[in-house]
Amino acid sequence: MSRPDWPDTPAPARADWRDTLRAATDLALLGIVTALASAAVLTAGAAVATASTAIHRWTVDGHWPSLRELAGGFWRALLPGAAATAVAAVAIGVLGGNAVLISAGVVPGGTVMLVGTLVLAALVAGFAGLVVVEVGRAGAGWRAAVRRTWRLVEQRPLAILAAAGVVSLAALLSALTIPVLAPILLGYTLHGLHAVLRRTGPQQ
Repeated sequence: MSRPDWPDTPAPARADWRDTLRAATDLALLGIVTALASAAVLTAGAAVATASTAIHRWTVDGHWPSLRELAGGFWRALLPGAAATAVAAVAIGVLGGNAVLISAGVVPGGTVMLVGTLVLAALVAGFAGLVVVEVGRAGAGWRAAVRRTWRLVEQRPLAILAAAGVVSLAALLSALTIPVLAPILLGYTLHGLHAVLRRTGPQQ
């Protein structure tokens, strides 16, 4: 019995090691630039929002936005980003201060309260990370991104757990490695958060 002549189906192209190296270098550079743009503190919100938009564009279209587009997006995001940064600073101050007071024995609760505070901090950081991804992914403002992320978390709790894991791992690696390497991890962390939302959230 003769075999029918099926048309040859090309095998999917595999990423060359040079492509992988180039992607890793680009993400590391993005993290460094984002960290430098966040040095003024109040510019941090605009910096991470712009980086998130760049990663989304790279993930979807396969290329990075131009420097002109990135600069324009950064300037437009400055004011709303400053407000978002202020909110994040308050949350960090409250949770971080509470952890320090518990560790010093000023606030009762001991190890149980400390672990609970750290878990809560990881979940808050994971939620904030998803908000940043939503800002870059949907082009939404910060308030709209918070509402969209809240609905996502209600429908798919796994999203915030995965995001909290990504942020916690990045924080642990930053603490265990040379501090100067922390900005490099920033780009990889944002990319990881985008991957979390692609796998657990609604597709766009």
